[in-house]
Amino acid sequence: MSRRTRAIIAICTAAFLAFLDTTIVNVSFPNIAEHFPDASRSDLSWVLDAYFIVIAAFLVPAGELADRLGRKRVFLAALAGFIVTSVLCAIAPSWEFLVGARVLQGVAAAVIAPVSLALLLPEFSIEKRSAGVGIWGAASALAAASGPPLGGLIVDVADWRWIFLVNIPIGIGIYLLGRSALVESSDASTHLPDFIGIVATAGGLGALALGIVEGETWGWGSPRIIGSFVAAAIFLAVLVYRCATHPQPVINPALLKVQSFRRGSIGTFFFAVAFFSMILGNILFLTSVWQYSVLTAGLAVVPGPLASTFIAVPAGKLADKYGHRVVIVPGAIIYALGLVVLRTTDAVPDYLGTWLPGQILIGIGIGLAFPTLGAASVRDLTATEFGSATAVNSAFRQFGAVVGTAVVIAIIGTPTSLAEALTASDHAYDFGITAGLLSGVAALFITRKVPEREKELVAA
Repeated sequence: MSRRTRAIIAICTAAFLAFLDTTIVNVSFPNIAEHFPDASRSDLSWVLDAYFIVIAAFLVPAGELADRLGRKRVFLAALAGFIVTSVLCAIAPSWEFLVGARVLQGVAAAVIAPVSLALLLPEFSIEKRSAGVGIWGAASALAAASGPPLGGLIVDVADWRWIFLVNIPIGIGIYLLGRSALVESSDASTHLPDFIGIVATAGGLGALALGIVEGETWGWGSPRIIGSFVAAAIFLAVLVYRCATHPQPVINPALLKVQSFRRGSIGTFFFAVAFFSMILGNILFLTSVWQYSVLTAGLAVVPGPLASTFIAVPAGKLADKYGHRVVIVPGAIIYALGLVVLRTTDAVPDYLGTWLPGQILIGIGIGLAFPTLGAASVRDLTATEFGSATAVNSAFRQFGAVVGTAVVIAIIGTPTSLAEALTASDHAYDFGITAGLLSGVAALFITRKVPEREKELVAA
């Protein structure tokens, strides 16, 4: 096996690991709730959102530190950290400890995600870059496919703590393979990241998620909710200021001047809102409305991400040949149609008639749109911008994950009857449909050919 092949395997498996802990934790959410009966559903939402928020805040700084200290070195250190924090999650004695451990795990994942893609892209020529991103996206989609049944199986035979322990053998294998196959690279001229910007990002997203999640419980007009949204606005205003003035900002304003990057990242945000809201929403629907076990629910959602795995690589090749827009827009529409089908379900389980067709449509839409949006965002950038640009695009994905998860928790709430649960599910699907279509609207404006002057803006 060649060095390049081993490197691609290590990189894509690392992406698999980071994304596995998103889907596998979602499917175990009901079981975690059973083990911590003193915690409300909104309390436990932080097991998910804390992970997403920290990843969003640290993605860009992680890419910059990797550029400065060495991408291979930082990548391997993050893998070791991910293994250790997975153990901490597994031994958590309380939900508060689990949330804290997830914060630390999110820091490690924040390094793995952008640096893995930054290590992958140089292994492909520029004209095959979308195909490379498609392979990376396929690994992520495979994680989504593996997470629900694996999580359901683990919870069925053991409990939720074991979902974190599965990271250990996978992480060790990636570490050993990466040590021998990855090529070290760095950029000594890179400045230190903006740590005030990191705090502002985490504070803004955290306050925003708090206001959304607790709005129904505390009252939308209560001082605490108003204070949460005011704090979010202040933090995000500080972030905007720091991005405009710091030499190494969380989000580089020059990148946003590149049309494909700006529109691809906006589309990524909206698609992530739809995607992550429905990962949790589907599991809650199946377990609370259809009364599926966690294992059955995990198996029920497999067709969607499995279809994504098969679609992602061909989608990248189609984007290389015909342009990103002609792949993303149909993907967003197909995804929304899949949610429309799921919205027709009622209290009587109908897996073959509605759920399976809806899941397949969703999977096709994800495979077409999600990885291609990422490829579109880096299409017109040079290799020296890969680390920071892919990190920023991934940060937009995590912004969407935070918003999507928080909103769906707020929409679903804690229904006291089957009728309330069905109504809440309908509203959640409406939200996912809207967000999915908005990602397609953003992609409509991604042109196939970008003027050279936009490339120069980034180089400058």
